[in-house]
Amino acid sequence: MARSSFQFTSESVSEGHPDKVCDRISDEIVDLVFREAKKADMDPSKVRIACETLATTNRVVIAGEVRVPETLLKKDKEGNVLHDPSGAPLVNPSKFKSAARKAIRAIGYEQSGFHWKSCKIDVLLHGQSADIAQGVDESGNKDVGAGDQGIMFGYAARETPELLPAPIYYAHKILETLTTARKANHGPAGKLGPDAKTQVTVRYENGQPVAVTQIVLSTQHLDESLTSSDVRTIVEPIVREALPQGWISDETVWHVNPTGKFVVGGPDGDAGLTGRKIIVDTYGGAAPHGGGAFSGKDPTKVDRSAAYAARYLAKNVVAAGLADRATIQLSYAIGVAKPLSIYVDLHGTGKVDEARLEKALAEVMDLTPRGIRTHLDLNKPIYAKTAAYGHFGRKPGRDGSFSWEKTDLVKALKDAVKPH
Repeated sequence: MARSSFQFTSESVSEGHPDKVCDRISDEIVDLVFREAKKADMDPSKVRIACETLATTNRVVIAGEVRVPETLLKKDKEGNVLHDPSGAPLVNPSKFKSAARKAIRAIGYEQSGFHWKSCKIDVLLHGQSADIAQGVDESGNKDVGAGDQGIMFGYAARETPELLPAPIYYAHKILETLTTARKANHGPAGKLGPDAKTQVTVRYENGQPVAVTQIVLSTQHLDESLTSSDVRTIVEPIVREALPQGWISDETVWHVNPTGKFVVGGPDGDAGLTGRKIIVDTYGGAAPHGGGAFSGKDPTKVDRSAAYAARYLAKNVVAAGLADRATIQLSYAIGVAKPLSIYVDLHGTGKVDEARLEKALAEVMDLTPRGIRTHLDLNKPIYAKTAAYGHFGRKPGRDGSFSWEKTDLVKALKDAVKPH
């Protein structure tokens, strides 16, 4: 039997954390390719990109495999596309560099060791492997296969209005509120820098979150004279604003900038890489993770799209009242369209048989890679905003972003599990 009274901790990092800078650049490049594909009348389903970013002191390296429209390729004076010795078209680095600089500027880095205008950017993108392409491209009536093998998990719990676990949801909310105040130059918050991390420990009673027992927050500050006590004075009202009323008490333990001064931040202080914050991106450790990162990947990569689909299904299961908690696993093989397996765990809170629900999920949604992309409308530039503060528990946007957070499958699920 699951414990009903316990403490659980999750962490989040801000958009200025070195790894998140890299996630943002990688996702800005995904969006760039989709925008350019639309301009060039290229079928967006043909877009392929797997973009990794490394950032360190005044240096950014962008590498990976792409299939892009001609507008992003290098050409000679006559307008002919140039190719490398293997015959693959050469990528023109200029627009990719521009996308990276805009991302760094939007985050707020203008420090001597990492400045959007002066940092050196290397673009090492090249064409997608033909061996991979043959397994994931559509051919006649053949359905497009998964871009890789792997397992993906989706989770939802009746702990917050967004059906996300409370610790990760409020860890994100603290940093998002802090970032909004910093960028708006709201009083003393303007003295803070882009790099920050937080950790929230939530106390549960009878299975429900009721209080915060520990708060850890480390944030970069631009004023070298600020002490840890000074920084707490700045951030405490912001933290209290982000958390539910009454969750902070006199017994709550605070650790604000526990190492003292934090002036050198971002990639100047610590190297960053795309895909190193996968637990921050998902459920904060409250649910399993398949191991694949999201950022920098087009939606033929099931690491990303099937994880979105699994979250979408889990959220709709809970929203439909079929369970209070739901974990869903999907698995795929490269070049194979249909999922190899669908697994459901309702953690003893279910109102329906889990085996029946597994069958129902396959009935209400086409879980092939093409089916997921079509159902959730993923072939568009909606990814940069996912790079910080979590891919889940966010409000669906008018531009189609966070479509996997909708609860529009509730009726179909209820109908599918009714006794025949």
